[in-house]
Amino acid sequence: MTTDRTAWLVLAALTTPGNREVGSLIRRTGPLQALDQVLHGVGISPQLTAAVDASLKPNDRAPGVVDHVADDMLRRADRLGARIVTPADHEWPPALADLAAISHDHSPDRRDTDPPLCLWLRGPLRLAETLQRSVSVAGVRAMTGYGQYVASDFAYGLAERGWTIVSGGALGVDVTAHRGALAGGGATIAVLACGIDRAYPAANAAVLEHIGADGLLVTEWPPGTQPRQTQFLARNRVIAAATRGTVMIEAGARSGARNTLGYARLLQRAAMVVPGPVNSAMSAGCHIELRQPDTVLVTGVEEIIEEIGSIGQPAPTGQRPDEVLDALQARILDGVQPHRAMPAEQIAATAGVSDRDAKRTLPLLAKLGLVVASPDGYRRSARREQ
Repeated sequence: MTTDRTAWLVLAALTTPGNREVGSLIRRTGPLQALDQVLHGVGISPQLTAAVDASLKPNDRAPGVVDHVADDMLRRADRLGARIVTPADHEWPPALADLAAISHDHSPDRRDTDPPLCLWLRGPLRLAETLQRSVSVAGVRAMTGYGQYVASDFAYGLAERGWTIVSGGALGVDVTAHRGALAGGGATIAVLACGIDRAYPAANAAVLEHIGADGLLVTEWPPGTQPRQTQFLARNRVIAAATRGTVMIEAGARSGARNTLGYARLLQRAAMVVPGPVNSAMSAGCHIELRQPDTVLVTGVEEIIEEIGSIGQPAPTGQRPDEVLDALQARILDGVQPHRAMPAEQIAATAGVSDRDAKRTLPLLAKLGLVVASPDGYRRSARREQ
């Protein structure tokens, strides 16, 4: 019996990412009925029929083809040390559903705007959980020294405060933000415009490998897919939708980073821009965007956090701060000693969690007043002992 998860996988294999007709069909009928119609060419456009025909051999419409296609996808993922998630999985980020509300047109930067049908992932982090406190960083490839400093400093500071940095893995601002997040001991996600088995650009191969080992590589495109210009524009919608907001750091007048920021505004995410020198061509796009409604000028990490919502927001009235912690945060707090400061690594070992989780969570607990930070590490605060 075909499951919803199998239907999502096969629909993704037969159609192009972001196809609005397929997405609308799924929302009307559900993935199982949509798959049946797509396979048999019932109630779909001639264009979609032709696209599906190009993906299937004539005898592939026989019984059993659905399981064959899905199993083949899962085997390919396994061989690559990757996994596939769909909207039927707990790891799926629900925020991507907001893409269905974007108006679809035929302009080059607004094609294929529907939510993804599946995502190929490589890395140890859980996607939905890691995106709960995330911000995307976009900018030019040919950045200046100013852009390099800002991208690195902001990403490092946000990572230190427990925010996940999401970007596109490209040269320039993207890879600098990824590096800054890694240096800050935080999580980072690279959303690719190619297959999960492609290190693009090749100059960033080492950083992408590091992200695949410690963070997450994400793509809609099946293994073997080479990057194309339209795919970069399509992946930008995923970057904007998955995060709470987008920060644009250096962008020329025709920069693709403006495409990502535009999606953030359409999706009612925070659209933030760092200003640059008025005589710099690499900041011309930033200054154009700053004249747009619902765009906020930011000059530091705290201003960004103010826009996207601080992770250290006070507890609701009548609740103690430790009563609003999730299971991981509570576990780490229990590993903190009341009378002796310990480094994050020792607290992680005591609590039975990873060093990364401890380093990301302890600053939050300090903001909530539950632990006290010192040069020697962290100890419980007096408030916790009351």
